[in-house]
Amino acid sequence: MPPLIQGTRLTKQFGDFVAVDAIDFSVEEGECFGFLGPNGAGKTSTMRMIGCVSPVSAGELRVFGLDPAVDGPRIRARLGVVPQEDSLDTELTVFDNLLIYGRYFDLPRAVIRERAEELLAFMQLSERRADRVDPLSGGMKRRLTIARALVNQPDLLLLDEPTTGLDPQARHLLWERFYQLKRQGVTTVITTHYMEEAEQLCDRLVIMDGGHIVAEGSPRELVAQYSTREVVELRYHDGEVRDKVLPRLGAAGLRIEALPDRVLVYTDDADSISHLVAFDGIEPDSVYPRRSTLEDVFLILTGRTLDD
Repeated sequence: MPPLIQGTRLTKQFGDFVAVDAIDFSVEEGECFGFLGPNGAGKTSTMRMIGCVSPVSAGELRVFGLDPAVDGPRIRARLGVVPQEDSLDTELTVFDNLLIYGRYFDLPRAVIRERAEELLAFMQLSERRADRVDPLSGGMKRRLTIARALVNQPDLLLLDEPTTGLDPQARHLLWERFYQLKRQGVTTVITTHYMEEAEQLCDRLVIMDGGHIVAEGSPRELVAQYSTREVVELRYHDGEVRDKVLPRLGAAGLRIEALPDRVLVYTDDADSISHLVAFDGIEPDSVYPRRSTLEDVFLILTGRTLDD
């Protein structure tokens, strides 16, 4: 089957500024696809073009095989959109927020009411159905925003930073719900700053930086291609002591990254470097071996400098 979303040389400009620079990507039906990148990488600009709320500057974009410039209403009718910021009507009740939003899709009231009850149960909000939105916790508001995006039973769900600011319990609840939606055949496109979230949810993803796609693949493929199987974090209280160890690690052919607070050693066998980190009475304050993660790949490709 053709991709559900196809971007070819997709470009978005704001005046002279190029936010998205001629990227190519595709999203297959039924998969969870992720856009990762630092602030200003072009993730949200890409999502807004897919959501038919921002016109394409150049290149070609097809969603459901349709052109957003011509078929925007038909595409939006099949989308569920969760923006970065909640846009709930805080003066209304939880249930009425779903009821009114469903009317935008010309759904019968009886259908909306039935779906609203199901979605409130799905998001564990049934007990708050009659409460006003304003006093709800941030996690409850986020779950309501996601429930609202599902009222029209979308074929494509766009999640822009869906769990930012949530506590771990709420985040894991939403991960479980997203996984259930995937099993039901809902295609999902997500942007996130949580690398663990991307590893948990995404079948494939792209890493963006400066409007370009710098890497693409599954989380496991990206770790295998750009990092090592394991990373050892060495911490030294004294910078001079740390600097004495670096040449020894480098001479062993290890890939290292010296940071102000620690040294990262990339290796396929963490046990094999134990004899290199303790010599001549010099020992690190702590040695922390761990598996390499998508966050290592992200920082390797995009750097550790903040981009505002």
